[in-house]
Amino acid sequence: MFKKILIANRGEIACRVMKTAQRLGIGTVAVYSEADRDALHVQMADEAVLIGPAPVVQSYLAIDRILAACQKTGAEAVHPGYGFLSEKAEFATALDDAGIVFIGPRPYAISSMGDKITSKKLAMEAGVNTIPGFTGVVKDAEHAVGVSREIGYPVMLKASAGGGGKGMRVAFDDDECRSGFDRASSEAETAFGDGRVFIEKFIEEPRHIEIQVLADSHGNAVYLGERECSLQRRHQKVIEEAPSPFLDQATREAMGAQAIALSKAVDYQSAGTVEFIVDSERQFYFLEMNTRLQVEHPVTELVTGADLVELMIRVAAGEQLPITQQDVSYDGWAIEGRVYAEDPFRNFLPSIGRLVRYSPPVEKNGVRVDTGVYEGGEVSMHYDPMIAKLVTYGPTRDTAIAYMREALNEFCIRGVAHNISFLAALIDHPRFREGRLSTNLIGDEYPDGFNPANVVHDDPALLITVAATIHRRYMDRAAAISGQLPGYERKIHNEWVVVMNRETHPVSVRPLANGHGHEVRYGGERFEVLSDWQFGQPVFHGTINGESVCIQVERRNMIYRLFHWGSQADVMVLTARAAELLSQMAEKEPPDLSRYLLSPMPGLLSKLHVEPGLDVKTGQDLAVIEAMKMENVLRAERDGKIKLALAAVGDTLSVDQPILEFE
Repeated sequence: MFKKILIANRGEIACRVMKTAQRLGIGTVAVYSEADRDALHVQMADEAVLIGPAPVVQSYLAIDRILAACQKTGAEAVHPGYGFLSEKAEFATALDDAGIVFIGPRPYAISSMGDKITSKKLAMEAGVNTIPGFTGVVKDAEHAVGVSREIGYPVMLKASAGGGGKGMRVAFDDDECRSGFDRASSEAETAFGDGRVFIEKFIEEPRHIEIQVLADSHGNAVYLGERECSLQRRHQKVIEEAPSPFLDQATREAMGAQAIALSKAVDYQSAGTVEFIVDSERQFYFLEMNTRLQVEHPVTELVTGADLVELMIRVAAGEQLPITQQDVSYDGWAIEGRVYAEDPFRNFLPSIGRLVRYSPPVEKNGVRVDTGVYEGGEVSMHYDPMIAKLVTYGPTRDTAIAYMREALNEFCIRGVAHNISFLAALIDHPRFREGRLSTNLIGDEYPDGFNPANVVHDDPALLITVAATIHRRYMDRAAAISGQLPGYERKIHNEWVVVMNRETHPVSVRPLANGHGHEVRYGGERFEVLSDWQFGQPVFHGTINGESVCIQVERRNMIYRLFHWGSQADVMVLTARAAELLSQMAEKEPPDLSRYLLSPMPGLLSKLHVEPGLDVKTGQDLAVIEAMKMENVLRAERDGKIKLALAAVGDTLSVDQPILEFE
């Protein structure tokens, strides 16, 4: 077994690998860029080496600097995590040449499976079902149109060296095909240094289901069941689960057999994932093979009891797999939600900044949190916006969902926008609860993004009761302030009006006789509220009539902002007279910014397609912003004429910064 390994990655996956390595008694080495000097993975490691500035090409993708870090620290092996160099055959080869073990498959498997064109041909030769398409390299946009017409729209344009949703576009007609080819090729060139694109038939209403495989250098290979990864946004997975609520045992075994066949065809040695597209009839087609550890590997670990990182390390050290296919068993259900720094209200655009508050749920009762951040740390524009992976496990799918809902209620993040409310709403969506999933679900159900303020809470009395209780406690504290003028001391009322969504709700709030809680009367019902909540705490834990409750609360002057079950409510608790006066006040209209093109996210203005005096048409490309390794195209929402350019190519933009002004 290795004495010391280097983790050539950052963030949550670097921390995840370190946990297993340290449990096995293996020393760990972190590498970091200047932007990650204070990152959690650096703090966790036994040693840490600076490898360059923030841009990934000068740090986490710089093979020579990773090798130098290995030689400097004496690391015997390298775990690449996922992303960055994890699927670069030249990296594995360079490590081999330097006498350092790559904790992953051999270079041939990486290169053959990493190229989607080659992998599809090898899959066909191995007897694996494949999607109809054009496996040659598409020369240009017009060639793409010709190929797409032959296959038949809709089609998927994919970067041959792509991954993680980058370099992928769906086209339903010639115009979308031309635009999609340009974007896919450009994005792939930027992210992977390889702009080749191929095309295949796009299967409508598909499911994305993948098989986890493990193989060693002694010819042994097993599969550890499947993961349902159909809930995606822009080809990025959002929620994953194991097992799939859709597969039957016969389909599972058939998919597993094909995954093993493909693994053996490339002499695979490590953990890997064979991804399939599955249609409504359970017909499945090979999509790609990821020759690395997957982001969503925890759900497989929880239902099988295997530690995939440990098995990868042991296989790399030359050991045989400790299990056969007959030993693999599945128990319970696991669900993973990816917590991202992104703004659902702005159509899920990335968010950056300091984590003013970061308080994940306690890891108990089937709750697991894999993260690479901490309170006070920063979410950088240079890297992936993932904050954490929240995973819950239970004996049944319904139990795992219930644990996830409660854990999301507890997960407190402030300082950056995040998708926790969206995840909470998504796992409670009827289609998710019923298992009626497809990769189109999020696009169909949330075409304009997601606003938690628009989610109707199914138990408004819960929010009203908690807001009234918290307000009464603030008022009791205010009344206890010393130095009040005798005879004019602050008096506390028991009767209040809760204002929520401009609707008024009369309530009565009194301390319980024993002094350990409050009695709230609302709508003819009595609620007994018990809680040890303290002023300033962002999460309210307690019980209401004996039922446990967990609600996030944020006080904003007179407003209490409450977060629960994916909903967000701004609540005021007023006297009856104040509520009456409030009802007479007009709402302030937001300023008219329709004459400006605003940056919807922080990022780099990489392209500006127009100039002052130019007439533009609806849908015309205006600018491209690079943020978190993705190209985001801004298009004209109406016909008009450019008056001024307020930003230049190369500028680093903030959210809502004006880029163009229209006449």
